[in-house]
Amino acid sequence: MTVALMWEARAADGRGAELLEWARGQALDPAPPRRETFTAPADRVLVITWWDAPYEAELPELPSPPQELLHRPVHRWRFESADADVP
Repeated sequence: MTVALMWEARAADGRGAELLEWARGQALDPAPPRRETFTAPADRVLVITWWDAPYEAELPELPSPPQELLHRPVHRWRFESADADVP
């Protein structure tokens, strides 16, 4: 089964580049088979990691960044693949 962990944060005003740099610098142990980082308007940063694991598996997640980088608390979601046979 494929599980995707989504981590999304909105940076404090003018701190989007710093939040992006911080998120890119966070290592996960073990490293996921796939990891992508995205940005969006309003200085939002989204990190999605994919894992070959059961939905309820204990998996490493990105921590919360320093409070001064944030506009609001981090949002986190967990999803499982609905199309397991689609690459």
